[in-house]
Amino acid sequence: MGLILLEALLALVLLIAIVWWTMFSGRKKGELPAQADDEQPPHKG
Repeated sequence: MGLILLEALLALVLLIAIVWWTMFSGRKKGELPAQADDEQPPHKG
């Protein structure tokens, strides 16, 4: 029983680590501020 719980906890930690890595690995300061999205010029086309 304890081994199953340990394996489930390890899977959860691995999932959180993968999500964290994909969200924040490409940016030095994490998420971009919300105002940066408003400053982009409108798409023409």
